[in-house]
Amino acid sequence: MLYFLVWRDVKVRYKQTTLGITWALIQPLLGMIVLAFVFGRVAKLPSEGIPYPLFSFAGILPWTFFSNAVTNGSMSVVNSGNLLTKVYFPRILIPVAAVMTALVDFFIAAVMLVPLFAYYRFVPDVRLVYGFPIAMAVCLAFAVGLSIVLSALVVRYRDLRHAIPFVMQIWMFATPIVYSLSVVPVKYRWAINVNPMAPVIEAFRRSIFGGPILTSALLWATAVALVLIFAGSIYFRHLERIFADVI
Repeated sequence: MLYFLVWRDVKVRYKQTTLGITWALIQPLLGMIVLAFVFGRVAKLPSEGIPYPLFSFAGILPWTFFSNAVTNGSMSVVNSGNLLTKVYFPRILIPVAAVMTALVDFFIAAVMLVPLFAYYRFVPDVRLVYGFPIAMAVCLAFAVGLSIVLSALVVRYRDLRHAIPFVMQIWMFATPIVYSLSVVPVKYRWAINVNPMAPVIEAFRRSIFGGPILTSALLWATAVALVLIFAGSIYFRHLERIFADVI
């Protein structure tokens, strides 16, 4: 059932579009170009000796997945009203499917790393390649947990649908995507690491460019994700009996 929901979402997203699934490549690529100009050339933010376009793309890639997953996942139940009233299946699969659809886009967009590596003549540190799947697993779990909670809340409080995209924009700048964690004063880094996406982005970058992965911060992000999945599932199951009536 999850497979068919994901396949349905992928087809609906790119149906009747001229560029089709190429949009999964265009979104992070355009984001990289804008950030590289504004923060790399104009603001001249340091990027730890890494070409800024490559540095920013390594942050935009997982963030774009997370942002799309949470935004689409939060609206998934409301947007599936017709399906809820016609077929019985575990409703919790709806937000999970929305997150998995965003994961498909992530893997497509990740292909862009190869030509970027070639252009900048950069060779990833293969010794830290283990950090890539770990960072993405934590990011995926966090996105699933948050989507489950928000999808149930949006059914009851429709105003949230307008607030979520705005919050995601602010959240992006509270996460070390356009800047390196090294530019943040040491006494304030704890505040950045409270954000579960900060260690995820950092671990993702470290697995590509090298450097120590902050295990304690990544464990904190994992704990937050698991709590969200557990508590969110309980809350979702509590509300799902009224979904069909409210929607």
